[in-house]
Amino acid sequence: MSKPDNRKDNVEHLQNAIQNTIENYQEANDYLEEFGDEISAQEKTQIDERNERRKHSISGFQEEIKDETEHQQNS
Repeated sequence: MSKPDNRKDNVEHLQNAIQNTIENYQEANDYLEEFGDEISAQEKTQIDERNERRKHSISGFQEEIKDETEHQQNS
């Protein structure tokens, strides 16, 4: 038997995911600022690509929070 869908803490989990992603984004930028002259162009590109994906993830998380908030208000 499957567990009932408990969505009460989804927004909190999504907010934590956003915070973690923002921290990772900032750490990557700090790394580039500090070591950008010492790393290869390929590594810089990989970091920039990861940060682009992080930006998209943050946007997606924000949309999910919006959906979850609407769902909770309508329940």
